[in-house]
Amino acid sequence: MATFDAATRSGSVVRDDGSTLEMRTGALSAQLRLLRPGQRVRWLCDNSGRIEQLTLITLPLQDMDI
Repeated sequence: MATFDAATRSGSVVRDDGSTLEMRTGALSAQLRLLRPGQRVRWLCDNSGRIEQLTLITLPLQDMDI
């Protein structure tokens, strides 16, 4: 996680290449309390390139229509 706004539950993540991806409101699942600095995560982007879902790398993404 690069940024996170607790009020809107939106933010951004930093990729390995240094670029950032914006995360839509509500994309972060309840595992927020489990995230640590530098921890690897898995994400799913919508057609505009914004993160729709974000979870720990060891957990599956939820089934959803994008």
